[in-house]
Amino acid sequence: MRVALEVEQIWLSDLRYSYWEVHRLEILATYVNLEVATQIDEDGYYISGLIAVRWLPARNPNRAARYTRYGRSMSRGGAPGELLRRWHRTLPPRWLLFNDDADDPGEAIAACVDIDGLFEDAQHVVSAAARPTVLIGCDPAPTLRRALDALDRGAGNPGGAAWRRRIRASIASVGNDGSATLVVGVHVEGAVTAVRSSALGGGLVDVTLDTAFPGPMPRGARQIWELWRSGRPAEPGRWVGYDRTLRREWTMAALSHHRHDAADKPAGTAYELDGQNVTDIEGFYCAIGEAVNGAGGYFGSNADALHDCTRGGWGATAPFKLVWRHSAVAQECLSPPTAAGDPDFGQLLHWLTEDGIDVRVG
Repeated sequence: MRVALEVEQIWLSDLRYSYWEVHRLEILATYVNLEVATQIDEDGYYISGLIAVRWLPARNPNRAARYTRYGRSMSRGGAPGELLRRWHRTLPPRWLLFNDDADDPGEAIAACVDIDGLFEDAQHVVSAAARPTVLIGCDPAPTLRRALDALDRGAGNPGGAAWRRRIRASIASVGNDGSATLVVGVHVEGAVTAVRSSALGGGLVDVTLDTAFPGPMPRGARQIWELWRSGRPAEPGRWVGYDRTLRREWTMAALSHHRHDAADKPAGTAYELDGQNVTDIEGFYCAIGEAVNGAGGYFGSNADALHDCTRGGWGATAPFKLVWRHSAVAQECLSPPTAAGDPDFGQLLHWLTEDGIDVRVG
């Protein structure tokens, strides 16, 4: 609620001008949307806009249930399972879209081979903002089919209202075993503006939305998600060859795949952190995730998330011991910090100690 009030106050005091007529706040667990619209001119035209603020979810049982519900719904024959069972094409589906507006977070609205705009490097984001999102090789479920039907009927005709063409969905990665993993913090929304038969064949369609993809992942992250489709990495250190940006994307993939149904190891457990490749703060989060939870493990991706993980529910129970091997690498690379706002080595040790972690450097 605090974030919502701040966004609304910024709109009212700093951004709004006389021609803007209305605004509406939408407040959900991990994001706030402020929708705005201008006055309608004499020709019936108006301009609308959306200010979206998103953040990583806090740890709580309800959120954890949402992460795991998709896999269960496929095994019991829910909408996601139906979409995947009827998929008999050469290329496998890589993405599932789940309806953010539905009461049941397990309601899938489409399976897709690809999503144009999902991956985009920072230097291309400005130009990509003018390029609409396209769901490529898409098998639509009822909710998306209704949006396509509204497009076909046309604005001004019964059932063709613009709002009927809008979708808002979370995105899940489809594993090679048919499991679905929600990509934390990634959503797509917009109104359908075009649909055509896909070049991929098989009765699939390409669906174009009227907005660019909000907050795309770097292009290099596609390789990370492709790797995880085969399941959790069997060996630690698969993140070592990545730069800072992609190491952060690795921790987000690890977060998305974290099993919330596994019990924490007891207090007093000793964990060994391999620090040979902790050359930046992102490398530290990759390494501590694997120290606590094994290859591909997650145990924080920033200061607040690290603190949250030490409170339980993420594989370890504080107080515990952390044996940091090859700590001299981090001591050299993090002193001074590799970027503004990053902690130095001493501050990082202070955070860990404050959270009940007995760090033994070596």
